[in-house]
Amino acid sequence: MVQAALQASPGLAAWRERTGAVPPVLAEVLDACSPLAVNQAECVDVLDLLAMLGCDAQTQAAALWFEVARVDPALWEQREGALPAELQRLVGGQVAAEKVWALHAQHGADHGAEGLRRLLLAIIRDLRVVFILLARQLARMRAANTLPDAARMPLARLTQDIHAPLANRLGIWQLKWELEDLAFRYLHPETYKRIARLLDERRSDREEFIRESLDVLQRALEAAGIRAELAGRPKHIYSIWKKMQRKALEFSDLYDIRAVRVLVDNVADCYGALGVVHTLWPHLPGEFDDYVARPKGNDYRSLHTAVVGPRGKTLEVQIRTHDMHRINELGVAAHWRYKEGGSADSEFEAKIAWMRRLLEPRPDSDGDLAAELHTELLEDRVYVLTPKGEVVDLPSGATVLDFAYHVHTEVGHRCRGAKVNGRIVPLTFQPHSGDRVEVLTAKVAEPSRDWLSAHHGYLHTSRAKEKVRTWFRRIAHDANLAAGRAMFEKELRRLALPSADIGKLPTHFHLKTHDELLVALALGEVAPGQIARVLQEAAAPPPAVTQSAPPLAPRQAPHDHGALSIEGVGNLLTTLARCCQPLPGDSVRGFVTRGRGVSVHRADCASLARLAARDPDRVIEVEWGKAAARAYEVDIELHGYDRKGLQKDVTSMISNASIHIIASSSRVFTHSGEVEMRFTLRVRDFEELSALLSRLVAMPNVVDARRVSTG
Repeated sequence: MVQAALQASPGLAAWRERTGAVPPVLAEVLDACSPLAVNQAECVDVLDLLAMLGCDAQTQAAALWFEVARVDPALWEQREGALPAELQRLVGGQVAAEKVWALHAQHGADHGAEGLRRLLLAIIRDLRVVFILLARQLARMRAANTLPDAARMPLARLTQDIHAPLANRLGIWQLKWELEDLAFRYLHPETYKRIARLLDERRSDREEFIRESLDVLQRALEAAGIRAELAGRPKHIYSIWKKMQRKALEFSDLYDIRAVRVLVDNVADCYGALGVVHTLWPHLPGEFDDYVARPKGNDYRSLHTAVVGPRGKTLEVQIRTHDMHRINELGVAAHWRYKEGGSADSEFEAKIAWMRRLLEPRPDSDGDLAAELHTELLEDRVYVLTPKGEVVDLPSGATVLDFAYHVHTEVGHRCRGAKVNGRIVPLTFQPHSGDRVEVLTAKVAEPSRDWLSAHHGYLHTSRAKEKVRTWFRRIAHDANLAAGRAMFEKELRRLALPSADIGKLPTHFHLKTHDELLVALALGEVAPGQIARVLQEAAAPPPAVTQSAPPLAPRQAPHDHGALSIEGVGNLLTTLARCCQPLPGDSVRGFVTRGRGVSVHRADCASLARLAARDPDRVIEVEWGKAAARAYEVDIELHGYDRKGLQKDVTSMISNASIHIIASSSRVFTHSGEVEMRFTLRVRDFEELSALLSRLVAMPNVVDARRVSTG
């Protein structure tokens, strides 16, 4: 019956006739709505509100297409594919918002309305969707008096928890005040009626006082040569109640029930008008706010003062320019309407990022809002849901294991898996905003030391890493020492550095003993890659060899000049020996060849040892310079058990690390199922090689991955 009455309403047809010619994008959806049982009165109200906010025809069309999708899903599914991607995105944002409303209906403000507001903006990718949501909610609240309490109360709570704060944060005062008053009216009807009655009882006296004050102030401003537009300012019931609660005042003690607004042409006139007001009437100490010099976070700008006006009654005066007034009333929508000439996706993204930043507490900014709208701001948080619907915000890049430690330390310690939206994922999975995460736990807490390795990617947040370190600190010192020693020796073996001198390593990491270094390695306070980077720098130099280099013909070096500095000689041709393939960070020595300059070897290279035994005078000291070359060849070897796609996975891992493969070979031992792979790679430096080996050895079926040399 109700839907039939709504369908018979001529609301949309009358709106179309009143509007005149409408753009094709809007005409199409008006035609689609005409035979449907949509709430036409609400739709007309939404269209008028969006027009007031300065929204374009596509935004209005998207609001109506959402009604089509809600009332007739089959028709929407049929028409959706033919609509522009922009319209589909706008409707999709409204559909996503409905999920937030459902969470609020299920859990209410007890589970964090602020978190739901953050989640809302995290999943909406187009600023205009927020305008639609606010306009639709206000239209529904205006008509809520016809609803039963069972439907009206949840609608009012949703407005109070989500929509009114959003309108406030975005500075859209025209919508904010009405949303707050309507929600207050339905949630606290007796208090609302009492304040409304008190306002009505004094309305005639107040209106007469306002008229008298405006006449006096207008004459004073004209005498000062300030052109101004004056008006009485309506006081909203919700704001009156909030002030009474905040300051513990009775209604009769409020000074700003009587208020006027002064609109001038420029900022200089704002302060000029303020001087006139304070000259005309004494101002109340402590009741002056300069939001022009220091705007609020949502760019609200105005001068507020309270004075003792005619008849000795208090009077609030707000002074602002016409532009300030427009922005104060429309907030972000004012910038959307007046500052934007186009609708590029990058600009929408910048606005969304800026809006999210508004949700974080921050000092008032004196920067220009319009400039901020065009600044590229990156969202650095993701907002995920617990199984109970609570919103948890994490840094961008956080994994499901980070989520487990955020929920509770013990949950993280016992975490053995996770489900995201009902699907089992690895612990390294990074959820997206809006995902629902469920942690799978074991009975016994048993964190893994691999969780502390950056190469494995289990943990992103320092908070979670510190909790794991704390767990390992609790276990016996000897166990940490043994684990660190095993990790250290493994790193030496896989980087082919068995003879490295480790005596100076602790000093480099500001530790006293080698045992302290091993414990720090076990606790993740020092990473294996850090040790790899400095290992050869800490090695003791080999004995000096005095020699005179034979004359060499000038020749262009195949590597960057300055990559190596040659001790005791000038600028010589240098080549990196193929036998041992030294990398920056390796301890190196040079061998002077005939016609090929200096061949640079690792200090422990077997080939160099044979050459030095034969011609010791040709061995010279070399060291890496600051401008070490960016690419070096190195051989690595993998051992594991064969499986389908193993070689493809390994080569993909190497390629994804942006490392170039020069050559590769593999051999499968049929009788044992083992596989051996060998790659010649071009890497940037020692640390990059260490990180790659860590990733490779963590792959399924890979038992070992290490650097090899042919020397």
